[in-house]
Amino acid sequence: MKGLLIISGLGVLAMLAEIFKFKKLLLPIVLLGIVAAYALNFMEWTNGYAISYFSNMIAFDKLGIAFSGIIIATAFFWFILANDYFEEETNVVDHFALVLFALVGALMLTAFSNMTTLFLGIEIMSIPLYVLAASQKKDIKSNEAGFKYLIMGSFASGFLLFGIALIYGASGTFDLMQIREYISANAAGIPMFFYVGVIMMLIAMCFKVSAAPFHFWAPDVYQGSPTLITALMSTVVKTAAFAAIMRLFLVGFSGVSEVWTGILAGIIALSLIIANFSAAMQSNVKRMLAYSSISHAAFMLMVVLANIRSNLSVDAILYYSLAYSIGSIAAFGVLYNVTKNGDENIDAFNGLGKRNPAMALCMTIAMLSLAGIPITSGFFAKYFVFTAMIGSGYKWLLILAVITSAVGVYYYLKVIIAMYFKKPENREVVVFERSNVMVITLTSAIVIAIGIVPGIIAEIFRF
Repeated sequence: MKGLLIISGLGVLAMLAEIFKFKKLLLPIVLLGIVAAYALNFMEWTNGYAISYFSNMIAFDKLGIAFSGIIIATAFFWFILANDYFEEETNVVDHFALVLFALVGALMLTAFSNMTTLFLGIEIMSIPLYVLAASQKKDIKSNEAGFKYLIMGSFASGFLLFGIALIYGASGTFDLMQIREYISANAAGIPMFFYVGVIMMLIAMCFKVSAAPFHFWAPDVYQGSPTLITALMSTVVKTAAFAAIMRLFLVGFSGVSEVWTGILAGIIALSLIIANFSAAMQSNVKRMLAYSSISHAAFMLMVVLANIRSNLSVDAILYYSLAYSIGSIAAFGVLYNVTKNGDENIDAFNGLGKRNPAMALCMTIAMLSLAGIPITSGFFAKYFVFTAMIGSGYKWLLILAVITSAVGVYYYLKVIIAMYFKKPENREVVVFERSNVMVITLTSAIVIAIGIVPGIIAEIFRF
């Protein structure tokens, strides 16, 4: 909770930076604040299983603290990566504030225990991102991205609110644990509209993680948004959304799992097929990564489908969130620097192995991790998901996941082949900013490190 308060304070401070003329100091202040938030978040790990605030509307149990830690760490790397992005923008202060408030919403989603807090968290996270997606005002694609994200996000919010209203109408409460108790006490007498509410909330949450068939906004929004904003969507937003889905469906709605598991299985199957085959046909790297993120969303949803409320499922989704977030930061870091001239096609990576061998190696590590190749963290992320799913009745999804993952290897290798086996049109060395080199190198090293010792990472999160 202290971490959430610090990030909120940083957002307010960012809005005052222009008035009190300290906007040049804003980045170091924000980085120090994020380190302090992470330290306090870590200290709360030993303070008990659940610390409730605001009449039990938000409760930072160890699951919430673990997800918060991943989000705060990812945000730290992201802000360093965005160093020159903030320098170039004219509205530096506004962008800082918007990103920080999006983080506030993300942290709320990791620890909500009330439907009201869930909705507030989603809106606090989403509204700044609608603005950030359209922040390149002179770029028509950025304007289109912001507009599409706003319209589709509004529809999803409508579904979410309608679902919450129906569930409240049946149970008489917004509290997650009281809804769980209501399901247990009225197993034979739950009205049909309660189930409709659960399904509407599932649809809304699937939109937030861009799972098929609610994914149509993602490729256009990812492509049109500034690259670093796309990186933020792909990492922080997805981690927060999956923390919310896990809490909502494995805690609140686990008693009516027979209603939503079949629908979720269909969503996962569609996501795996549509995402991987669509990504294989893309020439734009950002669109390819957008479809890739849909495929990874399907893998994380598989853990929810397994419906195992144990350390097995918690380990799987925490490890996957960490591996995917760190790998994506490395990939988007390289992409941001390579595509500064505006060319976002795979051809922009031609010959990068000779033009900047170190960064080409980091991009290779990131691509191999996202593809799930040993010894990267991405391999064990998928292994933990398969382990959680093996005891469920959806083994056919495991077979589909393996087949579609093979397609995934193809489109990730397209980037690697371009870097090492194709001749560039421009043979000049690609220069990366020092701060970006540091982040990309460090995140690439972490991808390998947590792939070598996955058991230790899982043990850290065990409780």
